[in-house]
Amino acid sequence: MSIDEQRVREFAYQIWESEGKPVGQEDRHWAMAYKLAEAEAASEQLPTPKPRRISKPKAVTLAEAEAQAEQPALLKKQRAPRSTTKIPKA
Repeated sequence: MSIDEQRVREFAYQIWESEGKPVGQEDRHWAMAYKLAEAEAASEQLPTPKPRRISKPKAVTLAEAEAQAEQPALLKKQRAPRSTTKIPKA
C-alpha cells in the first residue's frame, strides 16, 4: 500500500479550505488527510468486479403467449372478511 505524499497534502489543503481556513488545526487536518489517502490507496488495490452480463429476454411466439395466458394463476389463500362490528371504548 503506497501512500502518495502529494495526495496527503492535497487532502489536507482541501480539508483546511472546507473548514474555512482555521488556524491551529494543522495536526488534525494532516491526520484526516493521511487516513483518506490510506483508504484511497487501499481501494485502488481491490480488484474491480466484472460487470454482470444481462441476458436478453426470450422471444415468445403468439401461440406460446396465448398458451401461457390460458394457464390458471396460482390460487391465493383467501383472507377472512373484516369485522364490521365496532368495539366500544371504555
